[in-house]
Amino acid sequence: MTASAVRVLRVGERALLVELGGGQETEAFHAELLRRRKDGTLPAVREIVPAARTVLLDGVADPERLAAEMTGWRPGPPHARVGEAVGIPVRYDGPDLPEVAERWGVSVEAAVRIHTAAEFRVAFCGFAPGFGYLTGLDERYEVPRLSTPRTAVPAGSVALAGPYTGVYPRSSPGGWQLIGTTDVVLWDTGREPAALLAPGTRVRFTDAGPPGQGRPVRDSGAEGGR
Repeated sequence: MTASAVRVLRVGERALLVELGGGQETEAFHAELLRRRKDGTLPAVREIVPAARTVLLDGVADPERLAAEMTGWRPGPPHARVGEAVGIPVRYDGPDLPEVAERWGVSVEAAVRIHTAAEFRVAFCGFAPGFGYLTGLDERYEVPRLSTPRTAVPAGSVALAGPYTGVYPRSSPGGWQLIGTTDVVLWDTGREPAALLAPGTRVRFTDAGPPGQGRPVRDSGAEGGR
């Protein structure tokens, strides 16, 4: 990332909005902010909120000084938060999984292997409480949203859209491609924090098989490495 890729805008008296060139640049910049906050080199900031191509910093003690500093930063690749990855067991029974596999040019079993082999990172959160936009799949596995969104997607649905994987924390309309379901609770107001996933969290999906039994994944067609 070069300094020219960063544009810093004032938002009110104590906030800054950092505009970046794309998703990877935004993840790297957010990771840089977290690293600097952890090691004490980031000036006082109350809240850091990443999005697809922006990062909002609120409660900034000295906005002008920090804005000048950030334009000179050159973050390296993003690193996930320290600690174990959150494991999410999935029954790969989604209605769109066969079409996703066809788009990828692999069998359904190989598509499952591709998804479970990747390590994901929560790039940002939004859409609904507890919903994280997860990156980790190679760009060749990007899939489009549905041309006609579903009026109701069940809670726990694991889905793909563009470069992202997401899990619906509650039933809602949605146009993502559904590849599976999980019983993991993404949003629980009785839990602290209520959201299981936060920006920077590492995530691994595992094949849980159908209810009551494990489902071995056997390749019946093309390999998943293409």
